[in-house]
Amino acid sequence: MSERLPAPGGLDLVQSLVNTLDIESGADSLDGVEGRAGFGIALGELESARELRESLRAALLAHAGHPPHRAVTPLGELLAAAPLVVTVDAGDGSAGLAPADADPLLSRVAAAVGQALVEGTWTRLKACEAADCHWAYYDRSPAGRGRWCSMQVCGARAKMRRYRAKD
Repeated sequence: MSERLPAPGGLDLVQSLVNTLDIESGADSLDGVEGRAGFGIALGELESARELRESLRAALLAHAGHPPHRAVTPLGELLAAAPLVVTVDAGDGSAGLAPADADPLLSRVAAAVGQALVEGTWTRLKACEAADCHWAYYDRSPAGRGRWCSMQVCGARAKMRRYRAKD
């Protein structure tokens, strides 16, 4: 849906996962083998991956100042099950977060969220306020007040609805 650039660093994983579901059409790329393979999701892990996706979407809606789209398991509860380790580069001494087990999607998402917290980028990842969209996007606006994944699509629709409601 969005013409925006992908989120930086590990947040690209989070953004990509949230955007596997097109709410407007109902198309879910996790339904297909290729869509699941892109995230390393086995068929038996599909429901937990969807639960994680929707908990992430609720958090991204909160970043934009919107209520959750539906009842979800709190993201913190899900991420608590993903052990992380602190890594330190021997060459330059820089530190980072990494999943204790690199395979599970939950661990990779937890590491991405943790690293984004450290870098101060986590709250810039948002979900579009349009109820028929909720696409994840990275807000690069100077004030951090972006509302839609696409001003040309979701923003224009919202403004047109407001205009027509005035009549």
